Amino acid sequence: MTDIKSNDDSLFLREEELRQGIELLFYAYRDFTSDPDEILTEYRFGRAHHRAVHFIGRNPGMTVAELLAILRITKQSLSRVLSQLIDRGFVEQKKGAEDRRQRLLYLTESGVALELRLSRPQQARVARAYSEAGAEAVEGYRKVLMGLINEEDRARLKKTYR
Repeated sequence: MTDIKSNDDSLFLREEELRQGIELLFYAYRDFTSDPDEILTEYRFGRAHHRAVHFIGRNPGMTVAELLAILRITKQSLSRVLSQLIDRGFVEQKKGAEDRRQRLLYLTESGVALELRLSRPQQARVARAYSEAGAEAVEGYRKVLMGLINEEDRARLKKTYR
């Protein structure tokens, strides 16, 4: 393995280093989603439900169109996910004050509790990794993640995460 402390930045671009980075992402994603996946099975929900609950919780009052743009799933899939979350009392829809055609999404009290239950193990996992890596590595990690995101979303997120 290449010494990652080398001054030659081109070493990071070697095929083996890139493949290791990709492989590490696969392992990290597997473990990052494992705790919430166990919880989701109790509700007979999947990862799309988790993502919907996460983003609605982070953006109360977001429109269905905004959620669809973030999740990039079909309208049919989102409709199924939202219907289940609404029917089970985790999400509520309200009509927009200015545009009554808009459907604004909010977590209910049960939805907030579910979101916390799903996110707490992930927060603990990220906090542990951040603590072990240190501030400089965390900043580098954030830069790498931002670099993996498409330009349009990256621009929007840079404004959000200043």
